[in-house]
Amino acid sequence: MGDISIDKKALPRLLADSSGTYGACYQQAFTALAATHRGQPPARIVPLLRRAADQALLGFTAADLGEQAEAISTGRPYELRITLT
Repeated sequence: MGDISIDKKALPRLLADSSGTYGACYQQAFTALAATHRGQPPARIVPLLRRAADQALLGFTAADLGEQAEAISTGRPYELRITLT
């Protein structure tokens, strides 16, 4: 499970943009990788996730991407927990 902290002042903008292309673009890439890379080593998946995150302007850390890659590799669900600060 991933954890992200977001300034509560940014929440209205993020909610307004939630149907925009950036988040949807990353979600599509994640879903595609989950369908095609199950069983692959996480180290092979991380660069693909990094490229998708960079294109979507998402600032995931290396640890975040490692957790996501592990979930894709093993086929387990990945949950993202957002904390407002």
